Amino acid sequence: MKKSVLSSLLNSKLLRGSFTALLFSSAVVGMNGCATVEGAGEDIQSAGEAIEEGAEDASN
Repeated sequence: MKKSVLSSLLNSKLLRGSFTALLFSSAVVGMNGCATVEGAGEDIQSAGEAIEEGAEDASN
């Protein structure tokens, strides 16, 4: 029996290697995105605290 083109592609080392590289790259990008969001959250929190302190000073 002949192997189908799809079957031979799925068993290809190149395809498995490409899929592994894509999966790894996605994980790295995902981790960097979390760090960026965390940093943005810290910046927003700092800005909120500064506004709160300014409002307390203005009310006294």
